[in-house]
Amino acid sequence: MESFERARLDSYFAKIATQFTPKEPAASFLVTHLLPERPGFVRAVAAVSRLRAVLPKPKSISPAARREVEHTVPVDTLSRDLFADSDAALEYFESRAAGETVVLLDVGGYFAPVIEDLHGRFSGRIAGVVEDTENGHRRYQEINKLPCPVVSVARSPLKEPEDFLVGQSVVFSTEALMRGRGDILHGRPALVIGFGKLGSSIARLLHAKGVHVTVFDIDPVRRTQALSQGFTVARDREAALAGAGLVLCATGSVSLHGEDFPHLRNGAYIATVTSSEDELDLAGLPDVYTRTQVRDHITRYQTTGSYFYLLNGGNAVNFLHGASVGPFIFLVQAEILAGIRMLARDDLNAGMHEADPADRAAIAATWLGYFNR
Repeated sequence: MESFERARLDSYFAKIATQFTPKEPAASFLVTHLLPERPGFVRAVAAVSRLRAVLPKPKSISPAARREVEHTVPVDTLSRDLFADSDAALEYFESRAAGETVVLLDVGGYFAPVIEDLHGRFSGRIAGVVEDTENGHRRYQEINKLPCPVVSVARSPLKEPEDFLVGQSVVFSTEALMRGRGDILHGRPALVIGFGKLGSSIARLLHAKGVHVTVFDIDPVRRTQALSQGFTVARDREAALAGAGLVLCATGSVSLHGEDFPHLRNGAYIATVTSSEDELDLAGLPDVYTRTQVRDHITRYQTTGSYFYLLNGGNAVNFLHGASVGPFIFLVQAEILAGIRMLARDDLNAGMHEADPADRAAIAATWLGYFNR
């Protein structure tokens, strides 16, 4: 990032912070993709809360960004296991923020498995969670009785540009890797599994590039949406897998199970929009498959009479090229700051919440003043 770009970003976040700094700041823990531009957002979180630790998602860490953040805030190792066990999670939070009021800033529902127990046992108070993704939104929504408020920005209008552009970046990175092996998109039918915001963006760009796209989604409403937009909608999932030369997984909830891989067409490429642990059941793949690294970030899985190529180890393929969506990500990050203030006010009931439309309008107006030049 150029120095003038960094200065503009810091100025933008400083103005956002003045709008959303709570009267009584809470402590916070931040799960984030620690990408090159992210230190500016980290500083903003620290300006509106007492930031106790940054927990970068392990597959998306810029070493330079990490070094910069570590000068002022502890950077801890994040894993699903850390927040799968209530005792381990409690010990972690007690070590960093014992007795404090805490806001959890989540990306993908990491805190969801322990939130109920943590809320009851933590020596301080869990004020609530701000969740950034659709996958995480669903994880919190599935909890029978949430013990605290969860402010979700996953379905915010301010996130729509990001979702669209993430889909575009997934197609870019997928095509770049394929071209590295001498393959191209054209003439290779594609199957998009999941027709949510990311999947629909991926499908539209592939179609614009002249690729024949088939869509599979378990939601009948989304299937009708895909059909209305001119896509083929698969009735038979196995047949759709067998016919696809490219499979793009965009559900956030295990698109391919172990028994699905043998149905893939020979030479098919597989790419995902999130981590392999969320999107693919690679552990369920039959042991007869051998794995060969055929090129950087491309692994061939092969058994007698069957083979396919997995891109970036099954992790989000767009992070290989920075996953950049330009300044639109700063809209979402500003709404996360607004969510911190909402929770710090301590006037929300337990359950799912969204930002106030007036706050979104204020964020959009500020953003336009800085980035629509």
